[in-house]
Amino acid sequence: ASGDESSGRDLPAEQKKRENMALQADVISDAPPELHQRSVRIFKPAKTPNSSGKAGTNHWRVDWDILQGSARWENPLIGWASSADYMQGTSLKFRTREDAIHFCEKQGWDYLVTEPHYARIGVKSYAANYQHSPGKLRI
Repeated sequence: ASGDESSGRDLPAEQKKRENMALQADVISDAPPELHQRSVRIFKPAKTPNSSGKAGTNHWRVDWDILQGSARWENPLIGWASSADYMQGTSLKFRTREDAIHFCEKQGWDYLVTEPHYARIGVKSYAANYQHSPGKLRI
């Protein structure tokens, strides 16, 4: 401990500076080499169309792109599309977009950020449902 004090280094400041730097994690990770060249998509999931709830839409997700030579086939029993790509069904969740980008940069992955589309609902009154509008009837 006395060696750190005599060198005059400010270790907390160095640690804080290091947190914002994207260090390549693929050098020390035990992941297969073909995983390091994969590209990912960062997006915010939309709400499910069969309900009005917005559960599961408050996070950002990292999803792997489909591998071109992954030998996709249709399962004859169920009819689902199957693949030999083991990363196809895997996704990662992050609280913010910046967290997801920082993680992808740290892993050395190419990424594409897809911005969410928000519905714009105009304000109208209940009486507007019964107003007469000239033109064809909607049947």
